[in-house]
Amino acid sequence: MTTSPPRIVVAGHICLDIIPTFPSQGKQNAARIEPGQLYLMGPAICATGGVVSNTGLALHRLGVPTQLMGKVADDLFGSAVLDILRRCEPGLEKGMIVTPGEHTGYSVVISPPGVDRAFLHCPGANDTFRAADVRSERLHNASLLHFGYPTLMEQFYSDGGKQMADLFDRVQTRGLLTSLDMSLPDPRSRAGQVDWHAWLARVLPSVDLYLPSIEETLFMLDRPHFDALSSADATAAEEARQAGFHDPGLLKQLSVQLLDLGAKVVVLKLGEQGLYLRSAGRGLRLPKAAINTDSANAREMAWRNRELMAPCFEVEVAGTTGAGDSTIAGLLAALVDGAGPAEALVQAVAVGACSVEVADATSGIRPVSEVQQRIASGWKRLITAPPQAGWIWDDALGVWHGPDDAGNR
Repeated sequence: MTTSPPRIVVAGHICLDIIPTFPSQGKQNAARIEPGQLYLMGPAICATGGVVSNTGLALHRLGVPTQLMGKVADDLFGSAVLDILRRCEPGLEKGMIVTPGEHTGYSVVISPPGVDRAFLHCPGANDTFRAADVRSERLHNASLLHFGYPTLMEQFYSDGGKQMADLFDRVQTRGLLTSLDMSLPDPRSRAGQVDWHAWLARVLPSVDLYLPSIEETLFMLDRPHFDALSSADATAAEEARQAGFHDPGLLKQLSVQLLDLGAKVVVLKLGEQGLYLRSAGRGLRLPKAAINTDSANAREMAWRNRELMAPCFEVEVAGTTGAGDSTIAGLLAALVDGAGPAEALVQAVAVGACSVEVADATSGIRPVSEVQQRIASGWKRLITAPPQAGWIWDDALGVWHGPDDAGNR
């Protein structure tokens, strides 16, 4: 059992993922599933899902001491979640809340090769998880609290962001960094009707790192634009998403809005296009454990007024479940080790690439030293033309410097 105090606490949404495996013709099957038909499948993979599991276990596999905080019920799925965490390492399940009489959250993950995944999801006990469940005594000695998926947790989205902001304010008072990840709400659900712009305006002043996807951001800040890109037929919608979601002008527009709402660093997940980072000039309070006295100021300055983009690494994709969560784990692990933004982005996309080489979220992830060795060995990147005029490729760091980047050279 791990005895080291946690450097990162991961709290929020957790569930049981049930992932049917598709045969070789799975892509065609997924495109034409019809009522009344029988489709032969391979064995189902059962794994934990949600940010607590995906990002938390990814951090654990990277070698970062991590505390997990989530909520399950005393049912069959809850027992499976706890057993999976325990088998990963005894003691990882100790931070979980087990509540009698509720239902454990679950997702049926439809993830055929070559096709973007879809989810059938029940939040279950996640809907009754509260800010008070993140107990202060469990934050002792930690450097950072990462919270994920308030969009799937009723207590956190139904009050206009009050509990989320209160939790982050309390955590920052203890000297921890705060980071926040989201998930795309079902537009037909209660979460889909929330005024997310107002929610973010209340929460982001207490957020050091905001780590959503570009789709989630567009949904929350420009719903008409999101709906327009999503309303066409499947092929046209995908082409529109590729062209619209990854336009550097749109990335700048949305990230500036998020910084203006209060976040200090914004990292937008772009799927197979990689990661985009923009930071404010207010400064990022680096974790104490990451700072040496002779370089503290330089490291903090390195995170100010930055605009960077990191392309993905080349891999054979087996499944994309949890890829974004694992990518975030790579970034947070680099951050608490004192890395600058460029190095953190590269490690993030490398860990995300390791994740998609297997069907589940985290079993493909190796310790940080092995990930860094793979990067150093010449692992190929998906580098194309500059994202836009004025962007400069940095071969030494493996990132694009944007026109507004303080480190552009």
